[in-house]
Amino acid sequence: MNAEVRPAQGSDIALILAVEAKAGRPLPDPSRLATALDDESRLVVVATARGTSGVGGLLGWGKTHFWAYDDDAAPAGHYLGGITVRPDSRRSGIGTALTQARLDWIWRRALEAWYVVNASNIGSIELHRRWGFVEVARAPSFHTTTFDGGAGILMRAARPTTPE
Repeated sequence: MNAEVRPAQGSDIALILAVEAKAGRPLPDPSRLATALDDESRLVVVATARGTSGVGGLLGWGKTHFWAYDDDAAPAGHYLGGITVRPDSRRSGIGTALTQARLDWIWRRALEAWYVVNASNIGSIELHRRWGFVEVARAPSFHTTTFDGGAGILMRAARPTTPE
């Protein structure tokens, strides 16, 4: 992978929107992205091609969420939010790098990380098993996330321990 992952900056918002458009996804609200960038309880990261800038250089992005309250089966805590990788950069390790960066950030703050996913998204479920995510519950929604088809999975991973 010839990319680097770094925290997003305000100047990345337009590039993030361009990646979402290329992926055919609904565009996030730029003001909400700006708020997330300034929120110390959240992380927004971007993957960029080494030595490039501008729309062509942003390969993908991802975020975390912090929920300060329990919501039925979904406890308060740090959650991985979605990632988007540019269609022409998929299957090149970008999603893995974005996920590792977000988890490293969470592990510095918490003993566990949470993740919600559509039950039909087998690729994402298998990707997250690499980090030890296991299913905790199934429901039509967790916090503010609802799922196409009505079935979502709440997954949890414990912070890895380092050998002494």
